[in-house]
Amino acid sequence: MKIDRNKHVTLSYELRINGSDGEMIEQTSPDAPLQFIFGSGKMLEMFEQKLEGLGAGEKFKFELKADEAYGDVNPNAIVDIPKNIFEVNGQIDESIINIGNNVPMQDSHGNRLNGIVLEISDNSVKMDFNHPLAGDDLHFNGEVIEVREATEDELIEACDGESCGDGGSCGDGGSCGCNCGC
Repeated sequence: MKIDRNKHVTLSYELRINGSDGEMIEQTSPDAPLQFIFGSGKMLEMFEQKLEGLGAGEKFKFELKADEAYGDVNPNAIVDIPKNIFEVNGQIDESIINIGNNVPMQDSHGNRLNGIVLEISDNSVKMDFNHPLAGDDLHFNGEVIEVREATEDELIEACDGESCGDGGSCGDGGSCGCNCGC
């Protein structure tokens, strides 16, 4: 069976930046593999394109340029935030506001954002809301362990528990409005 839409994919790989011999960022193994539903919108689009059509036992090695992965570093995503936003009961929580900390936040529309604390001044906190791998070329080297049909439950879970608005479910070819490719 080959990797295709709505297939359950299991693979092991290593991810490096700064070249195929660069710094290792992530590594999975056959004992702790990456598993996902192909086409569900959970993985980088170009990552899936590079894997499409591969079968169990096949090895892969490819690079995703920054613009195919998490994009270039956006200077507008580095912002100064008033320090008082971090107050709880009138006090700044010093355990949260430390240089290098990854702080979960929300924008004015309720969207979840993660920001890394870069600098702290008397009145503001400089934070970087770029993805941690923005600006980096990603180098993947791995092997497909298994490709199989996804179960109905796995397809629904890939759609964050949503079922199709037409009374069906993600696996029946309906249109559920989620990002699973139904």
